[in-house]
Amino acid sequence: MDAIPFSHAPGALLRYENFPSRLIPPRHVDVWIPPNHEASTDARFPVLYMHDGQNLFLPGNSFGSEPWAVDKAAVRLMADGKIPGVIIVGVWNAGDSRWGEYLPQQPAETPEGRAFAARFPARLPGAIYSDSYLKFLVEELKPFIDSIFRTLPDQPHTFVMGSSMGGLISLYALTRYPQVFGGAGCISTHWVAGEALIVDYFGSVLPRPGFNKIYFDYGTETLDAAYEPFQRRMDEHIRAAGYTFGKDWLTRKFEGAGHSEHSWRERVHIPLEFLLHIP
Repeated sequence: MDAIPFSHAPGALLRYENFPSRLIPPRHVDVWIPPNHEASTDARFPVLYMHDGQNLFLPGNSFGSEPWAVDKAAVRLMADGKIPGVIIVGVWNAGDSRWGEYLPQQPAETPEGRAFAARFPARLPGAIYSDSYLKFLVEELKPFIDSIFRTLPDQPHTFVMGSSMGGLISLYALTRYPQVFGGAGCISTHWVAGEALIVDYFGSVLPRPGFNKIYFDYGTETLDAAYEPFQRRMDEHIRAAGYTFGKDWLTRKFEGAGHSEHSWRERVHIPLEFLLHIP
């Protein structure tokens, strides 16, 4: 399918409008290519799949008109020699069905999970289909990206990241497909969508340590103010599973940071470096 190029520097930004799927509703997919992808004829790059793709690159699409500017953060890290480069794939969300796509389906479909989900009728007006969303990423989108761009398609070079509900679906992607994704960035993870139920579910299905990286963070203001006790509980699961802080797991607390694209823009370089740095 043809891409729509956007005037964008540094690097190049392409949009695949209404990317088709047999699994989920079509949506736009934005792909940012680093400058050294265009300059080189043989170099290959890791790939980062990010949720809420409309909030990543362009102010006209993003919530509050302030994008994460994740591309600019990546270029700064590349210039400093901290990461080798990366292709960033921004998958747009489904609008009113966002919670249905991002709420982890396995715990949500237990009797306890269904009772908890019933507390959010406005957020979940329809079915929960995050398993289909992840299958779309793995079986439809990733093969397409690997066929078009010079990627490093193997597990150690394939990552997933998002914020809020996007943090939940990123961790869910890692636990469901640890053989596909080498790491997950979970920013301001919206633990209150499932509280202890969802934390303990993830604690029970973590991949064995040494093969995946997991990054968490949270602020202390607005919605983020409710996250700390659940993140601490998740951290205990991570420790018990044998993950090593600073090596294959990192949790950061940001005093004064709220739940917004502005806050995530200020610190997105940290998970990028943690996930993509290869010693």
